[in-house]
Amino acid sequence: MDISTFGGFILAFAVIGFGIVSSKGSVQQFINIPSVLITIVGGLAAVLTGTPLKDFLNIGKLLKLAFFNQAFDPGATIKMLITFSEKARREGLLALEDDVVELDDQFLKKAIQLVVDGTEPEKIKNILQTEYDYIDDRHQIGISIFEELDALFPAFGMIGTLIGLIIMLANMNDKASLTSGMSVALITTLYGSIMANTFAHPVASKLKDRNNKELLIKEIMIEGTLSIQSGENPRILKDKLISFLPGDLRDKLQQEMGE
Repeated sequence: MDISTFGGFILAFAVIGFGIVSSKGSVQQFINIPSVLITIVGGLAAVLTGTPLKDFLNIGKLLKLAFFNQAFDPGATIKMLITFSEKARREGLLALEDDVVELDDQFLKKAIQLVVDGTEPEKIKNILQTEYDYIDDRHQIGISIFEELDALFPAFGMIGTLIGLIIMLANMNDKASLTSGMSVALITTLYGSIMANTFAHPVASKLKDRNNKELLIKEIMIEGTLSIQSGENPRILKDKLISFLPGDLRDKLQQEMGE
């Protein structure tokens, strides 16, 4: 569980609820099923219209990625690559074949296997870069879904507002219809704003962060793999890979490695 995602989500709705209660409003006043359908279902339907079904059905997986921690540890990856480099320098590249079987990360597994197989450096770089680009493109599809929702929820909220205004104008002499129209007009705008700012936009931002962290590790793997194949000194490799990290992670890793 990602505490920041859950905590922020709950806090946002808690603040909204507090605002309603502290203003002596009733929660019941802010529940309107037609407005929910117009804003939320309408926004999802619009995204579905412009998104392949198989990608749209991945929304559940995307939410899981946003709300639950992912294991991104560039420091552990760097340490592993340095270990591989030291072993390759001592025993040769073929000695890494046993390590390939034990790797869980499929990207790194493919990279080291290419080295063990004696693939040319340029081909290894091209293969891994293609895989890197594919991963990024796949992630961008998921990010774009929530970016579209971020724009469409307020848009459908405005559609609901227009519907409510039309109802009001068509029934100016009917107090009940006037009240109903006003309710729909205001609540749909509220729903659109809430769904965009407390759900769609934060999830898109979190998915971008997850993507950036995963791609950073993939960049480290590519550079490390090519350096291992070229027989680069493990110490030089360590300095090169550590340079990929931001300052705080760099200092932490250097301390762990006794520097």
